[in-house]
Amino acid sequence: MINIENQSERLETMSPQAILRWAVDCYGEQLAVVTSFQPTGVATLHMLYELGVRPQVFTLDTGLLFPETYRLMDELEALLDLRLERVKPELTVEAQAERYGAALWESAPDTCCMLRKVVPLGTALQGYDAWITGLRRDQPGRACIPIMSWDHKYEKTKLSPLANWDESMIWTYIHAHELPYNDLHDRGYPSIGCNTPTCTQPVKTGQNTRAGRWVNHAKNECGLHVLSINLDGGC
Repeated sequence: MINIENQSERLETMSPQAILRWAVDCYGEQLAVVTSFQPTGVATLHMLYELGVRPQVFTLDTGLLFPETYRLMDELEALLDLRLERVKPELTVEAQAERYGAALWESAPDTCCMLRKVVPLGTALQGYDAWITGLRRDQPGRACIPIMSWDHKYEKTKLSPLANWDESMIWTYIHAHELPYNDLHDRGYPSIGCNTPTCTQPVKTGQNTRAGRWVNHAKNECGLHVLSINLDGGC
């Protein structure tokens, strides 16, 4: 039985590649990677490829993603020989509108995220013991992310191998390995979700990297992660 807190402290001194190697050796086929193909996810997937391992990869296809996101998925799936499953919600966008009203992401974004992200991921992760995320401590509201923790929402071990990397380190890695990334990042979108004016907008100079998410709503996370942290960066 792994003592998660103690193991997380040990992992703090290891490189992301070493953490990923440990995770694969520890959990084997019971390990899944969950990515929305943000820069941290791109780096993580490439590190696993370089390690010569191919864990199951899940991405949440809400049916509302940007065309650029779908193109990047296709490109990296081929480039890195991913075992990629595009997890879809039970309801299509049209069926959701019929049941809950049009543009649910505007009227009730928490409900929309629950239906299109949180519940589908829970179904996908059934049968897995651990999952890898792209959370980082330099992201707004995520300063206390541990490398390894117990995920109370899905009742599994959660690993964030690049938690102590910052944005500049991620981009240095991507450019050094000439990896593809979402074109929207070059157009003022540091964080990319669904292709609606509510869910994802470009940010202005001086704004934090998640300022374009869920605009005009008191919401800063989609609900996949239970984060016991303060938005001012304190732990």
